[in-house]
Amino acid sequence: MEIINPSGKQTLQVSTELLGRKLTLEVNRVGFRSTSSVLVTYGDTVVLGSVVVGKKPVVQDFFPLSVDYEEKFYAAGKINGSKFIKREGKPADEAILVGRLIDRPIRPLFPKGYRQEVQVVATVLSMDPSFRPDVVAMLAASTALMLSGTPFDGPIAGLRIGRINGEFKAFLSPEEREKSTLDLVVACKDGKVMMVEAGADEVPEAMIIEAMHWAVKNVQPMLDLQRELVAKCEVKPQEYELVLPDVDVQRVVDAWAAQHFGDRIRGNVLERQEAIDTLKDEMNAEFAPQLGQGETEEEKIEDYNERLAPEYEQAFELAVHHEVRKGIIEDGERPDGRKLDEVRPLSSQVGILPRTHGSSLFTRGLTQALNVVTLAPLSFAQIVDTMEVTDGKRRYMHHYNAPSYTVGEPGRIGAPGRREVGHGYLAERALLPMLPSEEDFPYAIRSVTEIMSQNGSTSMAATCSSCMALMDAGVPLKRPVSGVAMGLMMDVPAGTDITADDIDKAYVLTDLMDAEDFAGDMDFKVTGTTEGVTALQMDMKVHGLPVEILEKAIEQSHAGRMHILEHMLSVIAEPRKEISQYAPRVEKLMINPDKIGTVIGKGGETINKITGETGAMVDIDDSGLITVAGANDAIDKAVAWIKSLVEEPEVGKVYEGTVVTIKDFGAFVNILPGVDGMLHISQLSDKRVANVTDVLKMGQKVRVKLTAIDDKGRLSLTMKGVEQ
Repeated sequence: MEIINPSGKQTLQVSTELLGRKLTLEVNRVGFRSTSSVLVTYGDTVVLGSVVVGKKPVVQDFFPLSVDYEEKFYAAGKINGSKFIKREGKPADEAILVGRLIDRPIRPLFPKGYRQEVQVVATVLSMDPSFRPDVVAMLAASTALMLSGTPFDGPIAGLRIGRINGEFKAFLSPEEREKSTLDLVVACKDGKVMMVEAGADEVPEAMIIEAMHWAVKNVQPMLDLQRELVAKCEVKPQEYELVLPDVDVQRVVDAWAAQHFGDRIRGNVLERQEAIDTLKDEMNAEFAPQLGQGETEEEKIEDYNERLAPEYEQAFELAVHHEVRKGIIEDGERPDGRKLDEVRPLSSQVGILPRTHGSSLFTRGLTQALNVVTLAPLSFAQIVDTMEVTDGKRRYMHHYNAPSYTVGEPGRIGAPGRREVGHGYLAERALLPMLPSEEDFPYAIRSVTEIMSQNGSTSMAATCSSCMALMDAGVPLKRPVSGVAMGLMMDVPAGTDITADDIDKAYVLTDLMDAEDFAGDMDFKVTGTTEGVTALQMDMKVHGLPVEILEKAIEQSHAGRMHILEHMLSVIAEPRKEISQYAPRVEKLMINPDKIGTVIGKGGETINKITGETGAMVDIDDSGLITVAGANDAIDKAVAWIKSLVEEPEVGKVYEGTVVTIKDFGAFVNILPGVDGMLHISQLSDKRVANVTDVLKMGQKVRVKLTAIDDKGRLSLTMKGVEQ
């Protein structure tokens, strides 16, 4: 049936083969009133990418770009598991993280000074359960931007890569993701990397480099297909104006800065900030009477402050960034006087909060992170119900908070934003591979990082403080984890196409601080142990970097990580042998999964009786793992009760049983719940017994020994030689 197209435009479609599946981009079928929209189909996954561009520039000092990833439960054939809410509401953390994943490679590709409001929405309409839809959504977002006519220097595309049987593979199934030691997302732009994010199980740095090369090669069909569609659609560029500092104003401010900056904005960080504020005031005081209009000096100053000061102060900020770059590239000196590969001064403490289960305070320069760990029974694990995950559990949770006071500014305290969610997730991923199994450590674990002060790479401070607090809480980590943030400054003119030949012009900075981050070309965070990398996040501020330059940064990061790890181990060398006296005691036992029904009982009758009479909290996993939490006496009673319910009969063991059936040839005795054994008349006594009823009666308690279990599972009992 032909689809009526109110836009009057022809429906266009382009396709290619991508890693064993057909990839299709289609326009002019839906989304007629958006600036641009595209349907992306890969396997059974269908994602709608839409872009709306505002008509006029927004009067703001930043680019108003928003990127949202919309999960729809219907896409996976699901209805929301909540009993009360069935429609999608606030996006889950998982959806927020995918939105950030798409945003990060897109945002740097718009020109500086672009102020049109741009909204990008990637909506999953159908989800193939055999792979994750996130990179398909990234492709939809990039294609919609390419079709919108905005000054987006794309296209970009990404792949989520794992390693199976020694080989890299994209679009892994859920089963393959469980087996893979690597979970790496790489966003690329024509042979260059725009963004990297990874979780890994102590993989070597060389493997990550190799995976990035693999991604750059295999992502190319996705980039070519976007260009093919753009050519067919004959996309016309939109007209726009950039809001940039006046060249003449910048020249005047740069000349003033060259005479006044110098050593005044290098050195102690707090003193440096005070010096910058003082210099700005000095510049305004000097320029106001010269540049302001009016008859008197007071009128000139007032005119300057109202009309010109904002523009000159913006140019001043750029001049500060230029001075930071100049100091690093020309003098090899960083704003705080460090060498390029030097970590800021470190100091840490553990066990600083008396009633918490574990705590630490990690300080690196002016960045400071307080972490608190709380242990609880496994039933306190977070239930995860999203489009992709049904009845999932998050046993380890890392939450990150950074209020405005940590940067010395007033601000509203509210729900965590996308940045807080992202930073918490990165630190969570860093520690996750090193946590003990539920069988070895049957606790739900919540780690909360409260940033006390910010001056760069707080997510890595969160990682380090979390590791030490976990060790302080007695969590038996496989190995401790440290993290470091790296920066990069390229000694090339702005807008230059950076190639592998420019590697000698790449200045890599260990332990990035705020001033360097604002002025730099890359922000790269890596965490790991002595054995390998556990998490990685890399964002470019230039239009892509070759893998060879990223390799240089990764290699330098290793020494920084090890230096920080050495400091951490000097504070707490290993996890404490015992958990806090204030943490709940949890005992575990493994039972035959077939016996779970026996413990639960009909309608939960048995488990409710156990918890009600002992006061213990009992959690049962489908694997047969049972955890019992509560006061010591309550735990002991509950564990003994459960063991009596699930105990397997053991030959040679003496049981106290109950006579449940009497026959002429003997009696049946119940020795365990649901387990009866045969007590033959010949086994009632060493003397001859004429009638069973001469010795036993119904309901009588007797002590019997289990002598044999035949091949049909029948039990033979005896009272001979057993003291009654």
